[in-house]
Amino acid sequence: MRRSRHVSLRRKMRGTPERPRLAVFRSARHIYAQIIDDTRGHTIAAASTRDPVLEGKLKGTKTERAGAVGELIAKLALDKDVKVVVFDRGGHKYHGRVAALAEAARKSGLNF
Repeated sequence: MRRSRHVSLRRKMRGTPERPRLAVFRSARHIYAQIIDDTRGHTIAAASTRDPVLEGKLKGTKTERAGAVGELIAKLALDKDVKVVVFDRGGHKYHGRVAALAEAARKSGLNF
């Protein structure tokens, strides 16, 4: 079901150079975020709970770790002059870890 929701969302959503797509993938243990320019098929920035920058520092619940990933992806995006993105929740509900990542990215300066 998640896969079909994701495909349906992706039909309507595209990342452009002015407003790239912030794509979120959530597995049972980790969460991954990428900022993608779909016109070129190019990943501008990526972060995850498996990122070497965060690997040793992550403590707490999976939701708290998702917040740390949101802060990191926002920092990486702002370093590359990306301030506005389209949020692609990957077919997941905007709840829990996905919402925590999004809220942390917003607090860190990313607009969507």
